[in-house]
Amino acid sequence: MSAFLLTRALGRGTTIFLALLAAIAIAVPLLNLLVPASSPFHVSSYLVALFGKYICYAILALSIDLIWGYCGILSLGHGAFFALGGYAMGMYLMRQIGTRGVYADPIRPDFMVFLNWPELPVYWYGFQHFPFALLMLVLVPGMLALVFGWFAFRSRVTGVYLSIITQVLTYDLMLGFFRNNFGFGGNNGLTDFKDILGFNVQAPGTRAALFAISTLALMVGFLICRSIVTSKLGKVLIAIRDAESRTRFLGYRVEAYKVFVFTLSACMAGVAGALYVPQVGIINPSEFSPGYSIEAVLWVAVGGRGTLTGAVIGAIVVNYAKTFFTSGTLVPYWTLGVLTLAVLAALVAHRRSTLIGAGAGIAIAAIGWPLHALWPLAAAGLALLVAMARNWHAWPVGAIFGALLVAFFITPSDSVGLAPYWLFALGGLFVAVTLLLPKGIFGTAADLWAARRGATAGANGAAAEPSPRPAE
Repeated sequence: MSAFLLTRALGRGTTIFLALLAAIAIAVPLLNLLVPASSPFHVSSYLVALFGKYICYAILALSIDLIWGYCGILSLGHGAFFALGGYAMGMYLMRQIGTRGVYADPIRPDFMVFLNWPELPVYWYGFQHFPFALLMLVLVPGMLALVFGWFAFRSRVTGVYLSIITQVLTYDLMLGFFRNNFGFGGNNGLTDFKDILGFNVQAPGTRAALFAISTLALMVGFLICRSIVTSKLGKVLIAIRDAESRTRFLGYRVEAYKVFVFTLSACMAGVAGALYVPQVGIINPSEFSPGYSIEAVLWVAVGGRGTLTGAVIGAIVVNYAKTFFTSGTLVPYWTLGVLTLAVLAALVAHRRSTLIGAGAGIAIAAIGWPLHALWPLAAAGLALLVAMARNWHAWPVGAIFGALLVAFFITPSDSVGLAPYWLFALGGLFVAVTLLLPKGIFGTAADLWAARRGATAGANGAAAEPSPRPAE
């Protein structure tokens, strides 16, 4: 039966995606370890750790897409399960330090010695053994999700109310883990890791191995999710998402299905967190922050909800953009002007009347600039309000981009730092994708490709169909 589900899940697109992941899992470590640093094909250890972190985020996004894209459960607290898995791995790594810590205590971690803990807490027992830590990083998030889901779904809490409760859950955990008497390092968390299974966590070989293992875990998680959504269970989940009351009326135990998929998703998030910790070298209570959980939902929305592949791509692309924006990057104003011009060209190609508004926006901004006024941005903001009031009419949309063009090109030699604008860019991207591409970037591209193939197949079928013979 399992072989049948696996064969059914391995479509052409899935096979190509998994083959690509396998190639990345093999190629990146080899390019890091075997290719000389002077070669242009060399992948640095920094990039290996960075993209290993992105792969862990992709597993988290995959777990969210399973429950949100296919079952309609919008969890805004999935970062809690991610962080719990990370803390389970962090506790194992802390127990491996032993006498190499600052206080050279063979049992207690340094923060416990510093805080005068007399002995190791009971809930730290067993974490010196790797198999026990592996069990806990899956069992703890899974049990929490099972208990939470059993109460929430049996009470038929759905929609925005469930989303708020999941936020409360992760926020409460964050407050608890911030306390020093909680026994998890307080605000500083767990850090200064030395070894994992006897290998130095900072060594290039260990980092390359962790990257490969993370990619392999992503492949396994993708196969599990794909097997579920292509099975009869997946059809029931989609029915729950689209018409929960009707599905319950047909005799299905909706609560049982929700609890199962929610628990599985939490276990996947815990594995992602456990792989994340040794690669970044720290785990602290900020990982429980509701903002991180909301950001993970944005990855799925941008990539494409209900596609699995889109969630993976969205997590990697958005996090790479975050790294680019927040790493002190300076971008010339003319670069933003070129991007604005490209968007304007796309709008013009769709609606030529946009040119009239663009001309008006450029004229207003050009008149205001010699007066040393903030006319460009003011005109763009005013046009934006008008555009929203008029349901995005072509003229005010053009005025927005016309004014922005002048604002960006008036000082071509100046540069702007992108870090302060990352959250605004992320929020704007989410709004734009929600309004213009509700299926996400990958989902929209897949629909366009399917429509194109369908049109081509229809045209070929019409051409191959023989014309009717004339009546004799």
